[in-house]
Amino acid sequence: MGKRPPVPDIEVGAYVKQPPPPPPPPPPPLPEKWRSWLVPVIFSVNITIFVYTMYVNDCPAKTGADKCLLYDLLGRFSFQPLQENAVLGPSVITLERLGALDPMAIVKNGEAWRFFSCIWLHAGVVHLFTNMISLLFIGIRLEEEFGFLRIGVLYVLSGFGGSLMSSLRRKPSISVGASGALLGLLGSMLSELLMNWTIYANKCSAISTLLLIIALNLAFGLIPHVDNSAHIGGFLSGFLLGFILLMRPQYGYVSSRYIPVGYNIKKKSKHKCYQYLLLITALVVLIVGYIWGLAALYGGHTL
Repeated sequence: MGKRPPVPDIEVGAYVKQPPPPPPPPPPPLPEKWRSWLVPVIFSVNITIFVYTMYVNDCPAKTGADKCLLYDLLGRFSFQPLQENAVLGPSVITLERLGALDPMAIVKNGEAWRFFSCIWLHAGVVHLFTNMISLLFIGIRLEEEFGFLRIGVLYVLSGFGGSLMSSLRRKPSISVGASGALLGLLGSMLSELLMNWTIYANKCSAISTLLLIIALNLAFGLIPHVDNSAHIGGFLSGFLLGFILLMRPQYGYVSSRYIPVGYNIKKKSKHKCYQYLLLITALVVLIVGYIWGLAALYGGHTL
């Protein structure tokens, strides 16, 4: 076997060993989704109140068992005749008794609680079914993203906005339903998309789809006997509340607690200036709108 070649001497200090570059800072953890419980509770409350409404209505005792729909199957819970209620529900008198929106009762009798009680009542099974399907599809997603507190406030205040605009109609009438609150949730989705524009990838697709859904819901209000003023009032309230309640950090923002010690990276501000501007503007417009609407209602004015 041959001899190994001699290893050349290496002068100590001729080379300076450089430390390896630090690894990039870990990305911030994805935001955890909230567990939706408020929307299912709202769903259950609406169903329970409708059942109670039918119990109080007691069509056989007040209208006659021979005139009530599905009396043999439902007994006391049977529906009013179709010529009186085409959506399978109670009488107008029962709805009025339990808290339907009645502008005259609000102004003359001081029953302002009707602004809120009416959003928990429904005119019939068809009305209840369509609203509850919308609630589950829209509300659960929003509550998972933003939590129960903000969505609860948004739901109730949007319902109030719908009730207020409904009361200002030139020919006010008895009105019930959660449609104003649900249109408020849709309106908040639109303002949330506009306010948090930087974090969305498919912006045009998202906004066009959402506008189509909103247009279809508002077009549904053109059907006779549907209170579209409540839809519009709820939508406008929710649209403004979305700017106030649903603001997210801008794209690229990383909280200080997720940056390891020793890293010196340029941080972005949490929110952009236009987000704060939209928030303040929406808050002022919403407060002024509510005050103006209440003043007009109690002053005897209409839209």
